[in-house]
Amino acid sequence: MKLQKPKGTQDILPQDSAKWQYVEQLARDTFKKYRYQEIRTPIFEHYEVISRSVGDTTDIVSKEMYDFYDKGDRHITLRPEGTAPVVRSYVENKFFAPEVQKPVKLYYMGSMFRYERPQAGRLREFHQLGVECFGSSNPAVDVEVMAMAHHLFKELGIQNVTLHLNSLGNSSSRAAYRQALIDYLTPLRDSLSKDSQRRLEENPLRVLDSKEPEDKVAVENAPSILDYLDEESQDHFDQVKELLESLGIPYIINTNMVRGLDYYNHTIFEFITDVAGNDLTICAGGRYDSLVEYFGGPDTPSFGFGLGLERLLLILEKQGISLPLTEELDVYLAVLGSEANGRALELIQALRHQGFTAERDYLNRKIKAQFKAADSFKARTIITLGESEIKAGQVQVKNNQNRQEITVSLEEIEKDFAQVLKNLEA
Repeated sequence: MKLQKPKGTQDILPQDSAKWQYVEQLARDTFKKYRYQEIRTPIFEHYEVISRSVGDTTDIVSKEMYDFYDKGDRHITLRPEGTAPVVRSYVENKFFAPEVQKPVKLYYMGSMFRYERPQAGRLREFHQLGVECFGSSNPAVDVEVMAMAHHLFKELGIQNVTLHLNSLGNSSSRAAYRQALIDYLTPLRDSLSKDSQRRLEENPLRVLDSKEPEDKVAVENAPSILDYLDEESQDHFDQVKELLESLGIPYIINTNMVRGLDYYNHTIFEFITDVAGNDLTICAGGRYDSLVEYFGGPDTPSFGFGLGLERLLLILEKQGISLPLTEELDVYLAVLGSEANGRALELIQALRHQGFTAERDYLNRKIKAQFKAADSFKARTIITLGESEIKAGQVQVKNNQNRQEITVSLEEIEKDFAQVLKNLEA
């Protein structure tokens, strides 16, 4: 049998890893400006952590979870999303304690798993980064988190990004709207897809989120949730809109957007961009004020978002955005003869300890092949070391761009190669 990677997974090869590392580091640097700190949760959780928080009626729980019973007969699932594990950790580690500064600002990066049909930018093992802010119901938090995502996209150079905005209101607003939606959709039940017929009984708001053509037709004239917001919910939403406008972040109100998870309330959002005529969601999130309490913690208002790294990298590629990756090698050490093998290792280690990227020949190739390798590595400088150079205690250091050379002692290189480079460029 030919051994291959499982369907819906990918090998991230070295030439692509550099892009991932750049995007991840840029995200870390951006989040740090907003005082977000990294949290790392286990790659698997107890099944109930996900099923009860995300919602038993969601596609994630009903169709897509990788769940199993371990050897201790515990029901375990690979994590399909990032928020529930972070909330579980927030409660378990008592981040709600009075001595912990509020709001608590956390971000995460890592693998998530969902069993669904693989497609471009969406795999069964996918990588997500996200942020969660705990402890404030201030609409300014909603806007700051959306502004942080907007900031990241601007730093990456992503074009044509549009913020789609909606409000689900508080629990009473949502309950009133839920009934209005049931009253509207019930006469149309037979025209709905099988999934939406089931959702009508279990979670009618999810019908609005359906991608099936027949469902899209059915909800065209559905009542708007914004018509059912009570005074508190309307005030919160109005403040969010005003604050976005004050920051110059444009938005579109999208009343059919409900998000796919059950724990959201008040503000929800998606950032969408155009790629080859298709709208692609880059990131999405919203407010979830009851989830911490659901996990056994105190009443804690919260807000966050998640974005898929595969989707983000796909958008960068499709929009023709080249990342400023540094691939140059500082030094290539050409080694002539087995007699120089040990001294070459000492020399290249000395260069690395001084902070330079360095590579050498390990294959006893001819000098021409080694110089060709130096070119393929985009080496800035080349040092040639053989038995005669070791005896003389001196080597040639060559600038691989302009071919300038200087002769220096091995001691100078091992002591201060930065000065050697200055002398070479002088």
